[in-house]
Amino acid sequence: MPKRWIQRDEKPRRWLLSERIFKYATAAAGAYVLAVILVMAIQLGFESAPIWEEEGAEFVFGTDWNSVPGRESYGALPYVLGTLITSALALALGFPLSIGIAMLVMIMPKRLGRPLGYLVDLIEAVPSVVFGLWGLFVFRLYFRDYVEKPLHDTLGDSIYLFGGTPFGLDVLTASIILAIMIIPTISSISREVMSAVPHQQKEAAYMLGSTTFEMFRMAIFPYSKAGLLGAAMLGLGRAVGETMAVTMLIGNATGANAMVSSLFDAGQTMPSIIANEFLEASPIGLHTPALIGIGLILLGVGLAINVTAHFLVGRMVKVNEGPVH
Repeated sequence: MPKRWIQRDEKPRRWLLSERIFKYATAAAGAYVLAVILVMAIQLGFESAPIWEEEGAEFVFGTDWNSVPGRESYGALPYVLGTLITSALALALGFPLSIGIAMLVMIMPKRLGRPLGYLVDLIEAVPSVVFGLWGLFVFRLYFRDYVEKPLHDTLGDSIYLFGGTPFGLDVLTASIILAIMIIPTISSISREVMSAVPHQQKEAAYMLGSTTFEMFRMAIFPYSKAGLLGAAMLGLGRAVGETMAVTMLIGNATGANAMVSSLFDAGQTMPSIIANEFLEASPIGLHTPALIGIGLILLGVGLAINVTAHFLVGRMVKVNEGPVH
């Protein structure tokens, strides 16, 4: 073999050095993120230690919320359930719309689909407080008069979910605003995921006589369901951590009154209770540790959602992998 061929096959030392530097840099970045999360969890746990010592597990499963000195009692269950309920409703309403928008952008001509996609993406740049103000002074009035009251009058006696008193500041209104806020995130990621499906899959579906919807159902969704699940989980994570818009629209009930039994009930979420009471919480007593404890629970819920999403996506990717030849 000629000498020049041997030299071409040898890896340059600079390339090996840059590869090693990149490997260590990415490992350091990942370790830094884990270290930040660990430090946050330790600090939150240390600051909330008094409430855990006083209430124990009852803090997670209790419903009382009384910050009067000498009669303090704190339970985070209504706020945990409020967070999960509003986020789940927002995802249930926003995910189908997001997928529909992504499909519409893909099948429309580029001169129409691309501006529509940019317009939807611009919604993500709107601050949450603007959504909250719009929902508080505009949306909730029309939604209360033309949706909630007719639903209550028609179904309130037979379906308990519509049995509360429609006021506009409730779980359903907050969930719809949350759904609007997470649509850009889910739609953008879903559009990119579905666009990455090989073009041959789409052509094969059309050649078999499929309609556009059947093409999506048979050729695109099976190959992109892992990415779509990841997009849904990212939208759920955005909904779980949303603060200002929810605080302005959910009604801000406290204690046992925040236990949701109807879509028209006022409630509260973990971020909203922290935003409402942290500045007024007394440094003496258990009020501040209780709010920090809720922050610790919120961190745990967010991590659980992301870990679950990673696990589910990983399983789907493994199932979809074909045999290696």
